[in-house]
Amino acid sequence: MDDVTARHNEKMRKLKKARDRLMATKTEKKGLIVVHTGNGKGKSSSGFGMIMRCIGHGIPCAVVQFIKGTWTTGEKELLRSRFAEECRFVVSGEGFTWETQDREADVAAAAAGWEQAKALILDPEIQFVLLDEINIALRYDYLDIDAVVDFLLHEKPEMTHVVLTGRNAKPELIEIADLVTEMTLVKHPFKDGIVAQKGVEF
Repeated sequence: MDDVTARHNEKMRKLKKARDRLMATKTEKKGLIVVHTGNGKGKSSSGFGMIMRCIGHGIPCAVVQFIKGTWTTGEKELLRSRFAEECRFVVSGEGFTWETQDREADVAAAAAGWEQAKALILDPEIQFVLLDEINIALRYDYLDIDAVVDFLLHEKPEMTHVVLTGRNAKPELIEIADLVTEMTLVKHPFKDGIVAQKGVEF
């Protein structure tokens, strides 16, 4: 064994020992409130990656998709056609707000979606719920942020995970979340005139 390998192995041994000590202190389990926000791409993609993890582990899960409405996405097609028993999929709304041009309809759709979301979160058979793009509905005040926060804090079952995605997450939501990730935009092909493409963005 050469010196470089020996030093590396010793460093990894110490790292593992420190990591094992740290992990021994992490014993609590709870249903997490997770927020994916920011201007960068990947918020919904990350949420749907977690849905696939749940399916892989046999964890019953559900999706309520706000705002995107009738837009055909790969994740919706896959989950509805192949994993309908493992994951319930609800679509709320008729499209992005600039497409509908109808605030009353948007508010009604968001409210209907939130009612379905609450029912799924309270369902004892479901352990993980993704609220895709709900932050957009909250941003435009289609939903009452105080009511959403109150429900998540006081009515969400203790072991149920809830993930909320979308830009411009409200400060009240970030405050109560257990895990918050902000996607940062560095570069995006849209700025170079490249249209959203299947498999990458939807």
